[in-house]
Amino acid sequence: LDSGRVYITAQNHGYVVQEASWDDPDLVVSHRNVNDGTIEGLAHRELPVFTVQFDPGIGPGPRETEVLLVRFVESLRKSA
Repeated sequence: LDSGRVYITAQNHGYVVQEASWDDPDLVVSHRNVNDGTIEGLAHRELPVFTVQFDPGIGPGPRETEVLLVRFVESLRKSA
């Protein structure tokens, strides 16, 4: 949501996170499905923690969401 970009991702899931299911102001929606509005990613405002509800390393193209993998590797390097 921060970049305003739309990513084409491979998805096959039957579960979604309900926005009303948590009460933590530090947990924010980072990705949202443009087709149905479901939450596709969450991030923590303070901690280097994030998650997505799709596989950023596979099709339809292997590089669309490479930025997420780079971000993950950078967080590992910082914590080492």
